[in-house]
Amino acid sequence: MRDRPPDMPRRPDEPETHWMDDDAGPVVRAYAVTGGRVRPVAGGFDLVAFVVSRGGENAWPAHLSPEQRAILAASREPLSVAEVAAKLNLALGVIRVLLGDLLAADLISMYEPPAARRHDEDILKAVVNGLRAL
Repeated sequence: MRDRPPDMPRRPDEPETHWMDDDAGPVVRAYAVTGGRVRPVAGGFDLVAFVVSRGGENAWPAHLSPEQRAILAASREPLSVAEVAAKLNLALGVIRVLLGDLLAADLISMYEPPAARRHDEDILKAVVNGLRAL
């Protein structure tokens, strides 16, 4: 375990503790990873939508965050949004924001399975009318 940084004062009533566990690594808040954003700039990213990275590591811009690089590396083969979140151990909202950035930069492709597509309004009205007729 690591000790408290020298510039971080300890409260008088606080016992001597270790502020960070080596096994846990550095803790980064979700808002720091997304820059405070909660919505993706592009794409809706349903849980079952598939994402695939485009190009190889050599084509990735230098300004990408470590999390974005991890997403691109993980999605070399098609993965669902839920699988990406699980694989990187990041919150789904964070993944959606980062995927939106990558989609806007044309670094990933997104594919929605047919069941995830929005239904035509006429079909939904027909279903409602059919239920009312019962």
